[in-house]
Amino acid sequence: MSIREATAADVPDILRLVRDLAEYERELDKVEATEQDFRRLMFPDEGPATAFGHVAEVDGEVVGMALWYVTFSTWTGGNGIWLEDLYVGPEHRGSGLGRELLAALARICVERGYQRLEWWVLDWNEPSIGFYRSLGAAPYDEWTTYRLGDDALVALAGATD
Repeated sequence: MSIREATAADVPDILRLVRDLAEYERELDKVEATEQDFRRLMFPDEGPATAFGHVAEVDGEVVGMALWYVTFSTWTGGNGIWLEDLYVGPEHRGSGLGRELLAALARICVERGYQRLEWWVLDWNEPSIGFYRSLGAAPYDEWTTYRLGDDALVALAGATD
């Protein structure tokens, strides 16, 4: 088994794993992303990538992923990593691949001087919560996530003073 940076050739596997994760989270019908979306953001023809990924392989098969992007904190005055998705297929959970994917991101943070590695976890996902706590991660329960999207986003964008 190995962990490595994702390449453009991994995009079909990444999208497959995103769909597997969405099915696990009971939100498969919400996945709109396409292979072209991932290629455009992770491996653009022009300009810098805005999304990044690492994959876990077992016997040459991609069985896990960590998709992330760089954040900025006004409080620390520095960058960090936001882990958008971490997923390891059920048949490989408990093998250490999830920990190794997170360790790869932690190494990037340390090497680049990033201050934080952050992510969300669904409240009902007890196995993941237990895993994250075993690594020393702490929840920030006093923060509530808000999302502006769909019609509300378009309405606000069109608002004028």
